[in-house]
Amino acid sequence: MNRPSWAGRGTRASAALLAALVLFTTGCTEILDEAGTGSTEPSASFIEELYAGVDTASDASSDASSDGASAEAGADASTEASAGSDGPSAGSPLDLNATNSGAQSDGDSGSGSSPDAAPASAGSALALLAELPVKGRAPKTGYDRKAQFGSPWSDVDRNGCDTRNDILQRDLTDLTMQGRCKVLAGHLADKYTGQSIDFVRGDKTSSLVQIDHIVALSDAWQKGAQKLTQEQRVSLANDPINLFAAEGRANSSKGDSDTASWLPSNRGFRCEYVAHQVSVKAAYALWVTPAEHDAMQRVLTTCPDQPAVLSELSTVVPDHAGDAGGSGAGGSAAGAGAEPSSEAPAASTVPAPVVTPAPVPEPVPAPEPAPAPAPAPAPSVHYQNCTAARDAGAAPVHAGDAGYGRHLDRDGDGIGCE
Repeated sequence: MNRPSWAGRGTRASAALLAALVLFTTGCTEILDEAGTGSTEPSASFIEELYAGVDTASDASSDASSDGASAEAGADASTEASAGSDGPSAGSPLDLNATNSGAQSDGDSGSGSSPDAAPASAGSALALLAELPVKGRAPKTGYDRKAQFGSPWSDVDRNGCDTRNDILQRDLTDLTMQGRCKVLAGHLADKYTGQSIDFVRGDKTSSLVQIDHIVALSDAWQKGAQKLTQEQRVSLANDPINLFAAEGRANSSKGDSDTASWLPSNRGFRCEYVAHQVSVKAAYALWVTPAEHDAMQRVLTTCPDQPAVLSELSTVVPDHAGDAGGSGAGGSAAGAGAEPSSEAPAASTVPAPVVTPAPVPEPVPAPEPAPAPAPAPAPSVHYQNCTAARDAGAAPVHAGDAGYGRHLDRDGDGIGCE
């Protein structure tokens, strides 16, 4: 029969009292302290041995009652440990390294910071993006495609071919040509959609393959192109780094959108596409909006080594001087962070006297020949349709030629009745 727990406690108390009386009755054990003085305190080891002997006897009788209490304490300890999500599990050794690591991880996640992105390599589009000015969009007031950016597809590189045919020759394969410039047919591996398209020039088929301005001209006008010269804007509209042959519907769906609102459906092309946008904006001193910058950065951080693209046109804007946003992407590296010269200024010298030559008498001009009579003005030419133009032997009709009209040029490439 088990005794109640209070009985065990009484037994232990009686034993302790008995031990104390025995010690004081029989004498004290002398203990020397560190200072060398004597102490008459009872021996601790003797009390522990005596108490342990009594406690061993009492523990056996109190196991039944103490098991329930220890189980409850264990459950509380387990619950308390699990309440702290970062604490070690109950019963396992404490690993300080693991604990410190977990705390650091919690600190990172609590602050909302994300792991560092891959660093941008030198010459990459991502590095160039960091140099572009970031500010809001300007009004579209005054934008006119032809008036501000010139007639479509000018021959800015002076190779004798218009820009549209230059890009078709660059981007298409299996070409069928008429003369040195005009592309009649070819095959396009469309980067925008990933589709394969057979191009055939014609009134109803030319629009299947269009030339996309990677930085739309309307977008450029609202982000810095208003400050460019006419020559620079014409260069921007015809620069090969700003042009890709694209599937017609993809180009139409883009309109004048920037990266924040439109990207090609072909994800494998997005890094190259955004790299070209960044490069064009840097070359022509254009800025980006905050949303556009963030969208570009999201794409380019997936390909930090995607290279920027250089323009080969001589009319590219040299720097961002005069831009309210500060230093620009196209700025000269030597001028942007150059230290002041430590060389002393050259000593001033006395200029040599200027010798005035003797005046030479001007020759008597020969009499000018009589001007030739002005040619009679060319009669006004108008073709009602392409059939009339072909019957007159005038097809194809180019922009600027007599008889050219937009009603003859459905695809707007400057060549009517192809």
